[in-house]
Amino acid sequence: MNRKSKVSRRERSEFLWGWLFLLPTMAGLIILNIIPIFQTIYQSLFKTGAFGKGNVFIGLDNYGQLFSDGTVWQALWNTCKYALVEVPFSIAIALLIAVFLNGKIRGRSIWRTIYFLPMVAAPAAVAMVWRWLYNSEFGLLNHILRGMGFSGVNWISNPNIAFISVAVVGIWSVIGYNMVLFFAGLQEIPRDYYEAAQIDGADGISQFFTITLPLISPTMFFVTVTRVIGAMQVFDSIYMMMGRSNPALGKTQSLVYLFYKYSFIEGNKGYGSSIVMLLLLVILLITVIQMFCQKKWVNYS
Repeated sequence: MNRKSKVSRRERSEFLWGWLFLLPTMAGLIILNIIPIFQTIYQSLFKTGAFGKGNVFIGLDNYGQLFSDGTVWQALWNTCKYALVEVPFSIAIALLIAVFLNGKIRGRSIWRTIYFLPMVAAPAAVAMVWRWLYNSEFGLLNHILRGMGFSGVNWISNPNIAFISVAVVGIWSVIGYNMVLFFAGLQEIPRDYYEAAQIDGADGISQFFTITLPLISPTMFFVTVTRVIGAMQVFDSIYMMMGRSNPALGKTQSLVYLFYKYSFIEGNKGYGSSIVMLLLLVILLITVIQMFCQKKWVNYS
């Protein structure tokens, strides 16, 4: 009887402490995510009045305008193009660096710190440095090209390549974060597998495709999901690098940039909210597809 009582008290204590530790996360999730989502849905049903007051209920008119607005669909395509370039390249490069640093090399901690430094730098500062590098007249990249006998490139004012230039900044910025996650996943792979593969005569490339990739697939899935979500919300690099008079702005502005433009430059928060809801639906759809497809390539055993 006493034993049951002690177990019961222990279970009750664990239950209370568990909820106590969960409380800050749940409070942050509700206050910073759940409530703003419903407020955005509510705001999207109104036409914003002058100075943000006197909003007029217009039902679904903002969504009707959104579906007939070619700028929104161009921004959605720009966002998808950015994600299609940034996500696979940042993951592939980060994985290769993590595999390289997981080996027995000198100064491994220093190399990891160097690769992670862009992640802790302020995005605005990073964008400004890259904007200088991309400068068509005085930038370092064109200076090197001209020194090699090539003509300069309009890295961020050519509508055909500007989104790639912006994506390169995104790739450079997140490689360190992805690398740390992959490095943690690689640490969980037992060394016995590699030793057995070496005894069987498998070379490094075979070990990478038959041991490393299958066993790190859960980490790769997590990185892919989070990177897609992050890439679909790109804003700071576009805002800092692409001026309003840039001829390539129309081919690079993302949905979040368009939300900022309508909500805070033109003062139409209702229409801006409907753009955010479109972005939320797109991200949800992509994430559901990823969750469904993970059964075919992620190895949890």
